[in-house]
Amino acid sequence: MFKRREQAIHDLILRNLRAQGLETPLLQKRLIEAWPVVAGEAIARYTTEVSIRNQTLFVRLRVPALRADLSMRRQEFVDLLNKYVGNQVIADIRFC
Repeated sequence: MFKRREQAIHDLILRNLRAQGLETPLLQKRLIEAWPVVAGEAIARYTTEVSIRNQTLFVRLRVPALRADLSMRRQEFVDLLNKYVGNQVIADIRFC
C-alpha cells in the first residue's frame, strides 16, 4: 500500500512562489495595499504614493504636519504592516 504525503495547498503554493522568486514581490504588493487599511482612511486620504525600496516603505504625504506626526509613530506602523502581511517585509518607513 502506498503512503500518501498530504500537504496543504497553501504550503504548496508558497513553496512554488518561493522557488520562482515571486514570494517577495507578492508580499510587497500586499503590504502596499495594506497601507490604507492599517493607517486608516483619514491618513490614506492624504497619501499620494506608496512604494518599497530596500526594505523601506516610502509614503508620500500632502500635509507636512501629518508627516511629522507619523514619523513619531514609524516603528508602530512597521510592526502593524508586517503583522498584517504575516512576514518581515519592511524594516523602516520614510514619510516624504
